[in-house]
Amino acid sequence: METVNRKSSATVGAFTQLAIAWLTMFVVGSDLFVVSPLLPLISADYAVPPASAGLSVTVFAVTYMLSAPALGHLADRVGRVRVLTCCLGAFGVANLLTAIAGDFTWLLATRIFAGAAAAGVSPSIYALERRATRLAIVVSGLLMSLSIGTPLGLLTAASLGWPVVFAALAVLSLVLAWANNRVWHHSPAAKSRAALPDRLTPTVLAARLAPTVLWSAALYAVYTYLGEGLSASGYSTEQIAEAILFYGCGAIAGTLIGGRVADRLGASMTISIALSGFSSCLILLLAALHLGVIVDCAFGLASLSAQLFFPAQQLRLANQFPNNRAAILAWNNSALFLGISLGSLIGGQAVAFGGFETDLIIAAAIAIVGWVTNQDGRRRHAEGKITPPHQPCGVGVG
Repeated sequence: METVNRKSSATVGAFTQLAIAWLTMFVVGSDLFVVSPLLPLISADYAVPPASAGLSVTVFAVTYMLSAPALGHLADRVGRVRVLTCCLGAFGVANLLTAIAGDFTWLLATRIFAGAAAAGVSPSIYALERRATRLAIVVSGLLMSLSIGTPLGLLTAASLGWPVVFAALAVLSLVLAWANNRVWHHSPAAKSRAALPDRLTPTVLAARLAPTVLWSAALYAVYTYLGEGLSASGYSTEQIAEAILFYGCGAIAGTLIGGRVADRLGASMTISIALSGFSSCLILLLAALHLGVIVDCAFGLASLSAQLFFPAQQLRLANQFPNNRAAILAWNNSALFLGISLGSLIGGQAVAFGGFETDLIIAAAIAIVGWVTNQDGRRRHAEGKITPPHQPCGVGVG
């Protein structure tokens, strides 16, 4: 009976950790995604052009990309839970300062502060999880914030004003800082004797993170111009909204399925399936747009296949660098933002040159390059040239 009670208690504890991690990523994602629809309100309040108001999104993203590696390295050295709770508390303070910013310059400063704080939250949360299935559930919190948190924030801003949105995010962040500190253990992370702890050299990072950059570039080359491309093809606002709904549902399903598949088939195999499947689905989407049939389903399928990638890549990196999980996952997040920037730039040029269909072809080609890069990485892993010995991801501890 005592053994059963211990198992039951451990199960409840694991579920509580997962729920708190999911809510944490939901709040961080809501903060990230809600700013864009609030830009007209922010622009009007501070009497700045919309393009200038958009800098509040840019400075957040750039600061996040630059800060994440350093904070990930710090988390591996002083404790992931400590960095998580401190950064989440700072994130709450940054959102409170955003809500009371007296002018636009101060608003930009608070968004820089928020971006730096958020950069210490996500990698630490990811590093505390040990299985791809759980990682996928946590990442789904980020995706759900786009479909639930952002519309809710926009409705709140319309009725109560946009500062209320950031004040609410501040309160939630501070509560979650306390909750994360309670549910995660502070025992030091176990060091793996088989792993090589200090191999995050530029060469290794480039080899490990190239698939992430190429995947996110292909994905956001399409997503960034999805609405514009469909509009140019004669789709109504309602039809575009329907396509985006299918796309969002596919993303959530793909993330959750990707985690389970990675745990069953292995991370490298899942990544190969994701990249080759995404490229194939983009060609299917191109055909669907030509024929005017199953367009919504093609968007959903393309999104599903693409999102198989992320939890598998997170698991693979965590397994390969168990002593530097937070650092390597932070670098992976920076690679994600780099790919997003490149994808938006490439997609814009493709659309300007040949329209959305050209964009789809180029994105499919980028995904194939990512697949080739991943296959090369698997070959080098088999030959033992650049990969530390594979280790199971340890129990999430701070």
